[in-house]
Amino acid sequence: MKRRSFLVGTAAGLSALAAPAILRAQGTALKVGTYGGFFQDSFDQHIYPDFTAETGIAIESIGEPTGEAWLVQLEQAARAGQAPADVSMMAQVARLKGERSGLWLPLDESAMPNLANLPEHFVHRYPDGRLYGTGAVSWYITLVTNTDVYPEPPTSWQALWDPANRDRLGLLALASNSFLLEITATTFFGGTDILDTEEGVMQVLEKLAEVKPNVRLWYRDEGQFQQALQSGEIPMGQYYHDVTGLAAAEGQPVRSTFPAEGAVLDSGSWVVSKASTMQEQAQIFINYMARPEIQAKLSRFVGTAPTVDRSLTDLTDEEFAAVASDLPPILPRYDLYIDRADWVNQKWSEMITG
Repeated sequence: MKRRSFLVGTAAGLSALAAPAILRAQGTALKVGTYGGFFQDSFDQHIYPDFTAETGIAIESIGEPTGEAWLVQLEQAARAGQAPADVSMMAQVARLKGERSGLWLPLDESAMPNLANLPEHFVHRYPDGRLYGTGAVSWYITLVTNTDVYPEPPTSWQALWDPANRDRLGLLALASNSFLLEITATTFFGGTDILDTEEGVMQVLEKLAEVKPNVRLWYRDEGQFQQALQSGEIPMGQYYHDVTGLAAAEGQPVRSTFPAEGAVLDSGSWVVSKASTMQEQAQIFINYMARPEIQAKLSRFVGTAPTVDRSLTDLTDEEFAAVASDLPPILPRYDLYIDRADWVNQKWSEMITG
């Protein structure tokens, strides 16, 4: 139940880089960076050995610091012609910032035929069309409830605004990780296009502000909310589908619901540092990771949603439901948290959490 904190929160510093696990094979190892803790351990155990056995390419496993600290390290190293990792799993805002600074090595599409398995939003290109990255893993933020307090599951994100839920909600505290702007825009304004302009964002913020009487906790500590959800103290909110499912499987009175409007699909992507000298090996790795059977393996052993269409995998209904949904997702507007970051954060503080 603490796995989410491992996925995105335990590789807090450079100490994770000090003693990487190296899987031996002929030639120079390909350095691959992923989120640390459980996430890295799962790749070390279930992904890298089979990749090395099939391709002969050794993997040096790197645990990345979280947030944008890894982006800063990659940028500084690239200026010195060095690559702390050849391939990195990057969060989307960091990926876009790297795109804008030209940090990512352009890749040869013809060397990666499995990219055809990926939907468009998991294929990343420079403005001139050059490919530089692909979706690596993804996960959902859903509407969660305590089953003792709510015997019947809610069906819509509109439940967050229901006066009957006054002082009952736990919501993520930041605009850039809660994606409540996107949820509000999709639920009440027909989609996220309204977020294209500051006037539209203001309309969405005004609607979102109506939810404030219902919020008991704006949380940064995921464990704090999870404990309150399980006890029924804060019986409704938004949380991670996979972690909620793990808690339910252990007998906790919690459920995860994919609302009719869709759940938020967040993700990490594979990119290659422009300082890397391992382009060919990196492309072999990224192509390997886009195979349906490998995405299915990640769903089973890491708990991530597949980045390829469900029909391409052999996941059972139960296995797929544990990590994903067939409903069209709400896709975050990551550009908003780069292009208008200061303005959005200011308005968010003034109108929502302040």
